[in-house]
Amino acid sequence: MDAARDLFLPVAAQPTLDAFADLSQRGEREGYDRIWLPETWGRDAVTVLTTIAERTEEVGIGTSIMNVYSRSPALIGQTAASLQEASDGRFRLGLGPSGPILMEGWHGVDYGNPLRRTRESIDVIRQVLSGETVNYDGECFELAGFRLRHGPPETPPPIDAGGMGPKSVELAGRFGDGWHALMLTPEGLADRIDDFDRGSEMGDRDRTDQRVTVSVGCCALDDRERARYLAREHLAFYVGGMGTFYREALARQGYEETANTIAQRWGSGDKEGAIDAIDDDLLDSFSAAGHPEECRERLETFGAVDGVDAVAVSFPREADQEELAKTVESLAP
Repeated sequence: MDAARDLFLPVAAQPTLDAFADLSQRGEREGYDRIWLPETWGRDAVTVLTTIAERTEEVGIGTSIMNVYSRSPALIGQTAASLQEASDGRFRLGLGPSGPILMEGWHGVDYGNPLRRTRESIDVIRQVLSGETVNYDGECFELAGFRLRHGPPETPPPIDAGGMGPKSVELAGRFGDGWHALMLTPEGLADRIDDFDRGSEMGDRDRTDQRVTVSVGCCALDDRERARYLAREHLAFYVGGMGTFYREALARQGYEETANTIAQRWGSGDKEGAIDAIDDDLLDSFSAAGHPEECRERLETFGAVDGVDAVAVSFPREADQEELAKTVESLAP
Protein backbone atom coordinates (compact mmCIF):
# COMPACT_ATOMS: atom_id res chain seq x y z
CA MET A 1 0.00 0.00 0.00
CA ASP A 2 1.38 3.42 -0.97
CA ALA A 3 1.98 5.93 1.81
CA ALA A 4 -0.57 8.72 2.10
CA ARG A 5 0.52 12.27 1.31
CA ASP A 6 -0.09 14.89 4.03
CA LEU A 7 0.70 18.60 4.42
CA PHE A 8 2.60 20.04 7.37
CA LEU A 9 1.72 23.73 7.48
CA PRO A 10 4.51 26.31 7.79
CA VAL A 11 3.64 28.42 10.82
CA ALA A 12 6.15 31.23 10.29
CA ALA A 13 5.40 31.70 6.61
CA GLN A 14 1.68 32.42 6.98
CA PRO A 15 0.77 36.12 7.35
CA THR A 16 -2.90 35.63 8.31
CA LEU A 17 -5.43 33.06 9.42
CA ASP A 18 -6.95 33.31 5.97
CA ALA A 19 -3.60 32.26 4.48
CA PHE A 20 -3.62 29.08 6.59
CA ALA A 21 -7.15 28.33 5.43
CA ASP A 22 -6.32 29.07 1.80
CA LEU A 23 -3.31 26.75 1.82
CA SER A 24 -5.38 24.04 3.50
CA GLN A 25 -8.13 24.41 0.91
CA ARG A 26 -5.51 24.12 -1.83
CA GLY A 27 -4.20 20.97 -0.17
CA GLU A 28 -7.70 19.52 -0.03
CA ARG A 29 -8.27 20.26 -3.72
CA GLU A 30 -4.94 18.64 -4.60
CA GLY A 31 -5.87 15.44 -2.79
CA TYR A 32 -3.73 15.57 0.33
CA ASP A 33 -4.92 13.25 3.08
CA ARG A 34 -4.39 15.38 6.19
CA ILE A 35 -3.34 18.88 7.24
CA TRP A 36 -0.94 18.97 10.20
CA LEU A 37 -0.21 22.10 12.21
CA PRO A 38 2.62 22.58 14.69
CA GLU A 39 2.39 24.96 17.62
CA THR A 40 5.47 27.03 18.41
CA TRP A 41 5.58 30.77 19.09
CA GLY A 42 3.01 32.11 16.65
CA ARG A 43 -0.70 31.51 16.32
CA ASP A 44 -2.11 28.84 18.58
CA ALA A 45 -2.99 25.54 16.95
CA VAL A 46 -6.55 25.37 18.27
CA THR A 47 -7.78 28.60 16.70
CA VAL A 48 -6.06 27.88 13.40
CA LEU A 49 -7.32 24.30 13.16
CA THR A 50 -10.85 25.40 14.03
CA THR A 51 -10.69 27.90 11.18
CA ILE A 52 -9.39 25.23 8.82
CA ALA A 53 -12.07 22.76 9.93
CA GLU A 54 -14.78 25.29 9.15
CA ARG A 55 -13.41 26.04 5.68
CA THR A 56 -12.67 22.49 4.50
CA GLU A 57 -14.94 19.50 4.01
CA GLU A 58 -13.05 16.22 3.80
CA VAL A 59 -9.34 16.60 4.50
CA GLY A 60 -8.16 15.39 7.90
CA ILE A 61 -6.67 17.86 10.38
CA GLY A 62 -4.30 17.36 13.28
CA THR A 63 -1.72 18.81 15.65
CA SER A 64 1.93 17.94 15.13
CA ILE A 65 2.74 18.55 17.81
CA MET A 66 0.87 20.05 20.74
CA ASN A 67 3.21 20.05 23.73
CA VAL A 68 2.26 18.44 27.04
CA TYR A 69 3.61 21.21 29.28
CA SER A 70 1.75 24.41 28.40
CA ARG A 71 -1.70 22.81 28.74
CA SER A 72 -3.00 20.33 31.29
CA PRO A 73 -4.01 16.90 29.95
CA ALA A 74 -7.62 17.55 31.00
CA LEU A 75 -7.65 20.73 28.90
CA ILE A 76 -6.04 18.93 25.97
CA GLY A 77 -8.76 16.29 26.26
CA GLN A 78 -11.47 18.97 26.15
CA THR A 79 -9.75 20.60 23.18
CA ALA A 80 -9.49 17.30 21.31
CA ALA A 81 -13.19 16.63 21.86
CA SER A 82 -14.08 20.11 20.60
CA LEU A 83 -11.88 19.87 17.50
CA GLN A 84 -13.32 16.45 16.72
CA GLU A 85 -16.78 18.03 16.83
CA ALA A 86 -15.76 21.09 14.81
CA SER A 87 -14.23 18.92 12.09
CA ASP A 88 -17.02 16.32 11.96
CA GLY A 89 -14.67 13.57 13.08
CA ARG A 90 -11.60 14.53 11.02
CA PHE A 91 -9.24 15.37 13.91
CA ARG A 92 -6.12 13.51 15.02
CA LEU A 93 -4.19 14.63 18.12
CA GLY A 94 -0.39 14.68 17.96
CA LEU A 95 1.38 15.20 21.30
CA GLY A 96 4.93 15.53 22.50
CA PRO A 97 7.14 17.14 25.13
CA SER A 98 8.96 19.58 22.81
CA GLY A 99 12.24 20.74 24.41
CA PRO A 100 13.58 22.48 27.51
CA ILE A 101 14.51 25.74 25.80
CA LEU A 102 10.95 26.21 24.56
CA MET A 103 9.16 25.04 27.69
CA GLU A 104 11.35 26.64 30.33
CA GLY A 105 12.27 29.76 28.39
CA TRP A 106 8.91 30.49 26.79
CA HIS A 107 6.37 28.94 29.13
CA GLY A 108 8.19 29.13 32.45
CA VAL A 109 7.58 25.50 33.41
CA ASP A 110 10.10 22.89 34.54
CA TYR A 111 11.02 20.40 31.84
CA GLY A 112 11.06 17.33 34.05
CA ASN A 113 10.68 13.69 33.05
CA PRO A 114 9.30 14.33 29.53
CA LEU A 115 8.66 10.67 28.68
CA ARG A 116 6.64 10.05 31.81
CA ARG A 117 4.70 13.25 31.32
CA THR A 118 3.85 12.29 27.76
CA ARG A 119 2.69 8.83 28.79
CA GLU A 120 0.50 10.13 31.62
CA SER A 121 -0.94 12.84 29.39
CA ILE A 122 -2.04 10.20 26.89
CA ASP A 123 -3.63 8.18 29.73
CA VAL A 124 -5.58 11.16 31.07
CA ILE A 125 -6.67 12.43 27.66
CA ARG A 126 -8.05 9.01 26.74
CA GLN A 127 -10.04 8.94 29.97
CA VAL A 128 -11.40 12.43 29.30
CA LEU A 129 -12.43 11.46 25.75
CA SER A 130 -14.22 8.38 27.05
CA GLY A 131 -16.74 10.63 28.81
CA GLU A 132 -16.22 8.81 32.11
CA THR A 133 -15.19 10.46 35.37
CA VAL A 134 -11.42 10.84 35.49
CA ASN A 135 -9.65 9.69 38.63
CA TYR A 136 -5.93 9.44 38.04
CA ASP A 137 -3.00 8.96 40.38
CA GLY A 138 0.31 9.30 38.55
CA GLU A 139 3.78 10.67 39.12
CA CYS A 140 3.10 13.85 37.13
CA PHE A 141 -0.66 14.26 37.47
CA GLU A 142 -3.29 13.62 40.10
CA LEU A 143 -6.91 14.19 39.07
CA ALA A 144 -10.16 13.49 40.83
CA GLY A 145 -13.70 13.95 39.59
CA PHE A 146 -13.15 15.57 36.19
CA ARG A 147 -15.77 14.75 33.57
CA LEU A 148 -16.91 16.32 30.32
CA ARG A 149 -20.17 18.22 30.73
CA HIS A 150 -21.22 17.21 27.23
CA GLY A 151 -21.29 13.89 25.46
CA PRO A 152 -17.91 12.51 24.41
CA PRO A 153 -17.00 12.17 20.73
CA GLU A 154 -18.80 9.30 19.06
CA THR A 155 -15.40 8.35 17.63
CA PRO A 156 -12.57 9.51 19.90
CA PRO A 157 -9.72 11.07 17.93
CA PRO A 158 -6.56 8.96 17.74
CA ILE A 159 -3.65 10.15 19.88
CA ASP A 160 -0.19 10.13 18.30
CA ALA A 161 3.12 10.94 19.96
CA GLY A 162 6.13 12.74 18.58
CA GLY A 163 9.63 11.52 19.33
CA MET A 164 13.18 11.60 18.00
CA GLY A 165 15.25 9.32 20.21
CA PRO A 166 14.88 5.54 20.60
CA LYS A 167 13.11 5.66 23.98
CA SER A 168 10.61 8.34 22.99
CA VAL A 169 9.74 6.46 19.80
CA GLU A 170 9.37 3.23 21.74
CA LEU A 171 6.97 5.06 24.07
CA ALA A 172 4.93 6.22 21.07
CA GLY A 173 4.59 2.64 19.91
CA ARG A 174 3.66 1.37 23.36
CA PHE A 175 1.06 3.97 24.33
CA GLY A 176 0.16 5.99 21.23
CA ASP A 177 -2.01 5.39 18.18
CA GLY A 178 0.83 6.58 16.01
CA TRP A 179 4.22 8.28 15.81
CA HIS A 180 5.29 11.55 14.20
CA ALA A 181 8.83 11.40 12.79
CA LEU A 182 11.05 14.21 11.54
CA MET A 183 14.69 15.05 10.91
CA LEU A 184 15.43 11.52 9.72
CA THR A 185 17.08 9.97 6.70
CA PRO A 186 15.26 6.99 5.17
CA GLU A 187 17.82 4.74 6.88
CA GLY A 188 17.43 6.51 10.20
CA LEU A 189 13.66 6.32 9.84
CA ALA A 190 13.86 2.55 9.41
CA ASP A 191 15.90 2.27 12.63
CA ARG A 192 13.35 4.30 14.60
CA ILE A 193 10.46 2.29 13.15
CA ASP A 194 12.12 -0.74 14.71
CA ASP A 195 11.90 1.11 18.06
CA PHE A 196 8.24 1.93 17.40
CA ASP A 197 7.45 -1.68 16.52
CA ARG A 198 9.18 -2.87 19.69
CA GLY A 199 7.08 -0.46 21.75
CA SER A 200 3.92 -1.61 20.02
CA GLU A 201 4.75 -5.20 20.91
CA MET A 202 5.52 -4.25 24.52
CA GLY A 203 2.16 -2.53 24.78
CA ASP A 204 0.34 -5.46 23.18
CA ARG A 205 -0.94 -3.08 20.50
CA ASP A 206 -2.32 -3.97 17.10
CA ARG A 207 0.37 -2.50 14.86
CA THR A 208 -2.00 -2.40 11.89
CA ASP A 209 -4.13 0.13 13.80
CA GLN A 210 -1.17 2.44 14.43
CA ARG A 211 0.07 5.08 12.01
CA VAL A 212 3.60 6.33 11.31
CA THR A 213 3.82 9.79 9.74
CA VAL A 214 7.17 11.23 8.65
CA SER A 215 7.58 14.93 7.96
CA VAL A 216 10.03 15.77 5.17
CA GLY A 217 11.30 19.25 4.43
CA CYS A 218 10.30 20.05 0.84
CA CYS A 219 10.78 22.85 -1.64
CA ALA A 220 9.92 22.06 -5.25
CA LEU A 221 10.59 24.98 -7.60
CA ASP A 222 11.67 25.60 -11.16
CA ASP A 223 14.52 27.64 -9.63
CA ARG A 224 16.51 24.71 -8.24
CA GLU A 225 19.17 26.74 -6.46
CA ARG A 226 16.57 28.88 -4.69
CA ALA A 227 14.74 25.75 -3.54
CA ARG A 228 17.89 24.16 -2.17
CA TYR A 229 19.04 27.34 -0.43
CA LEU A 230 15.69 27.66 1.35
CA ALA A 231 15.87 24.03 2.47
CA ARG A 232 19.46 24.46 3.68
CA GLU A 233 18.57 27.56 5.68
CA HIS A 234 15.66 25.76 7.31
CA LEU A 235 17.77 22.77 8.31
CA ALA A 236 20.55 25.03 9.64
CA PHE A 237 18.06 26.98 11.74
CA TYR A 238 16.69 23.88 13.46
CA VAL A 239 20.08 22.27 14.04
CA GLY A 240 21.75 25.49 15.12
CA GLY A 241 19.01 27.48 16.80
CA MET A 242 16.44 25.13 18.31
CA GLY A 243 18.24 23.43 21.17
CA THR A 244 20.05 20.11 21.17
CA PHE A 245 17.43 17.61 19.96
CA TYR A 246 17.87 18.22 16.24
CA ARG A 247 21.66 18.31 16.51
CA GLU A 248 21.57 15.00 18.37
CA ALA A 249 19.27 13.54 15.72
CA LEU A 250 21.83 14.32 13.02
CA ALA A 251 24.65 12.95 15.16
CA ARG A 252 22.84 9.64 15.70
CA GLN A 253 22.63 9.23 11.93
CA GLY A 254 26.33 9.74 11.20
CA TYR A 255 26.56 13.52 10.88
CA GLU A 256 27.94 14.45 14.30
CA GLU A 257 30.85 16.58 13.07
CA THR A 258 28.68 18.52 10.64
CA ALA A 259 25.91 18.95 13.22
CA ASN A 260 28.37 20.44 15.70
CA THR A 261 29.80 22.74 13.03
CA ILE A 262 26.33 24.00 12.12
CA ALA A 263 25.47 24.63 15.78
CA GLN A 264 28.78 26.38 16.48
CA ARG A 265 28.53 28.70 13.49
CA TRP A 266 24.86 29.49 14.01
CA GLY A 267 25.42 30.18 17.70
CA SER A 268 28.27 32.58 16.93
CA GLY A 269 26.14 34.56 14.49
CA ASP A 270 27.66 33.11 11.32
CA LYS A 271 24.38 31.97 9.82
CA GLU A 272 25.61 31.82 6.24
CA GLY A 273 28.54 29.70 7.42
CA ALA A 274 26.08 27.34 9.11
CA ILE A 275 24.08 27.08 5.90
CA ASP A 276 27.25 26.42 3.87
CA ALA A 277 28.14 23.53 6.21
CA ILE A 278 25.20 21.58 4.81
CA ASP A 279 26.56 19.81 1.75
CA ASP A 280 24.48 18.19 -0.97
CA ASP A 281 24.69 14.74 0.65
CA LEU A 282 23.33 15.99 3.96
CA LEU A 283 20.61 18.07 2.33
CA ASP A 284 19.41 15.22 0.13
CA SER A 285 19.48 12.77 3.04
CA PHE A 286 16.93 14.77 5.02
CA SER A 287 15.01 16.83 2.47
CA ALA A 288 13.35 16.91 -0.93
CA ALA A 289 14.55 20.16 -2.47
CA GLY A 290 15.09 21.14 -6.07
CA HIS A 291 13.16 20.65 -9.30
CA PRO A 292 9.66 19.16 -8.84
CA GLU A 293 10.51 15.83 -10.48
CA GLU A 294 13.53 15.14 -8.28
CA CYS A 295 11.52 16.12 -5.20
CA ARG A 296 8.78 13.65 -6.10
CA GLU A 297 11.35 10.90 -6.50
CA ARG A 298 12.95 11.76 -3.16
CA LEU A 299 9.59 11.70 -1.35
CA GLU A 300 8.93 8.26 -2.77
CA THR A 301 12.11 7.06 -1.06
CA PHE A 302 10.71 8.05 2.34
CA GLY A 303 7.29 6.62 1.56
CA ALA A 304 8.84 3.30 0.54
CA VAL A 305 10.35 2.68 4.00
CA ASP A 306 8.61 -0.34 5.50
CA GLY A 307 6.17 0.77 8.19
CA VAL A 308 5.59 4.33 6.95
CA ASP A 309 1.90 5.15 6.53
CA ALA A 310 2.08 8.82 5.53
CA VAL A 311 4.66 11.31 4.28
CA ALA A 312 3.95 14.91 5.26
CA VAL A 313 5.24 17.66 2.98
CA SER A 314 6.69 20.40 5.18
CA PHE A 315 8.16 23.69 4.00
CA PRO A 316 11.15 25.97 4.59
CA ARG A 317 10.38 28.73 7.04
CA GLU A 318 11.49 31.46 4.61
CA ALA A 319 9.47 30.29 1.59
CA ASP A 320 6.99 32.87 0.29
CA GLN A 321 3.35 32.30 -0.62
CA GLU A 322 4.03 31.62 -4.28
CA GLU A 323 6.77 29.11 -3.42
CA LEU A 324 4.49 27.33 -0.98
CA ALA A 325 1.73 27.05 -3.56
CA LYS A 326 4.14 25.74 -6.19
CA THR A 327 5.46 23.06 -3.81
CA VAL A 328 1.95 21.99 -2.79
CA GLU A 329 0.94 21.66 -6.42
CA SER A 330 4.15 19.93 -7.53
CA LEU A 331 4.12 17.29 -4.77
CA ALA A 332 0.41 16.54 -4.70
CA PRO A 333 -0.49 12.85 -4.54
